[in-house]
Amino acid sequence: MNITILTVGKLKEKYFIQGIGEYAKRLGPYAKVTIIEVPDEKAPENLSAAEVEQVKQAEGERLLKKLPANAFVIALAIKGKQMPSEDFAEKIRELATYGHSDIAFIIGGSNGLSDEVLRHADFQLSFSKFTFPHQLMRLILIEQIYRAFKIMRGEPYHK
Repeated sequence: MNITILTVGKLKEKYFIQGIGEYAKRLGPYAKVTIIEVPDEKAPENLSAAEVEQVKQAEGERLLKKLPANAFVIALAIKGKQMPSEDFAEKIRELATYGHSDIAFIIGGSNGLSDEVLRHADFQLSFSKFTFPHQLMRLILIEQIYRAFKIMRGEPYHK
């Protein structure tokens, strides 16, 4: 299985880089993981609603250009479907069973994802109604992908 994590912005924090690297390494026996970062749109802190949409649009265009062909696209969105880890594992198992060996997860920037990216997604997933920093979301996502593979294989890790 090929897992792509498409994300806005470059990670700078060493602790996030180390954590993501650890889970990517652990996922090695189960899936090939590729992380693709696209540049975030430079913008001031206080944006109007129209400016926020412009930022999301520019970042969204960059993300869509990097999507692997034929990938099943899962966008992380606050309004997406929430599910427990076991159901997430079952979703990945179903995708693999029915011919979707390429899955692309999309994490937006600090303003979220554009409507165009959300329309392009095959599935919208929410980890919580809380808002998380997009850098932290990368770590949470890759840990949950690892957990899903452990659950699917009936291996210890998930409690």
